[in-house]
Amino acid sequence: MPSSRTLFPDYTITERWVDGAIHIFGLVAAPLAVVWLFLQAGPELTAGRIVTGSIYSFGLVGMLTASALYNLTRPGRLKSAFRRLDHAMIYVMIAGTYTPLSLTALRPGLGIPLCVTVWTLAAVGIALKLARPRRHERLALFLYLGMGWLLVPLLPPLIAALPVGIMVLILAGALVYSAGSFVHTRVALPFHNAVWHAMVIVAAGLHLAAIAQVISLPVLP
Repeated sequence: MPSSRTLFPDYTITERWVDGAIHIFGLVAAPLAVVWLFLQAGPELTAGRIVTGSIYSFGLVGMLTASALYNLTRPGRLKSAFRRLDHAMIYVMIAGTYTPLSLTALRPGLGIPLCVTVWTLAAVGIALKLARPRRHERLALFLYLGMGWLLVPLLPPLIAALPVGIMVLILAGALVYSAGSFVHTRVALPFHNAVWHAMVIVAAGLHLAAIAQVISLPVLP
């Protein structure tokens, strides 16, 4: 039976320190960003937007926390459990990001089915990760990216409903996430894990800026 160390990537001390610093930054910045998210919304912050914004915020803070727990824990059974949590929370983050976007920016006839679809896909992905954490890795990556780019068929109604600046932030964040996923697969690249996590924070920041503007939009009649 392989030892616990052979089950996880092996990084240099410097790589681990850099990655740790990135995670600590994310853990400190995320709660502050969530507070700002709600404070800046002003009078447009309805009860519904508080709910959708809270779901998004849970996904953001939960993803960064799970990632820190996994990446900063020494190899062993606990790290294996945190790995499953880390991968599962990525699905929650993606679906959570779609939630205020679909239920605030889009009309119910389009937004509600979109929200149901992404959360259904997230549930499938979470179930796969928790039940068989080391199988279906390619399927999981495809599901991550597929969920992220599910908005492509919805670009016309989104462009009609949202200001150009918000669309630029959403698409830029999706591109950074996708590029980061590629970097993460380049295991021979020094600091690839730290670069991936830095790109996640950048992409999350872009989407946070977009969501902040979405929940500040005038309420649809």
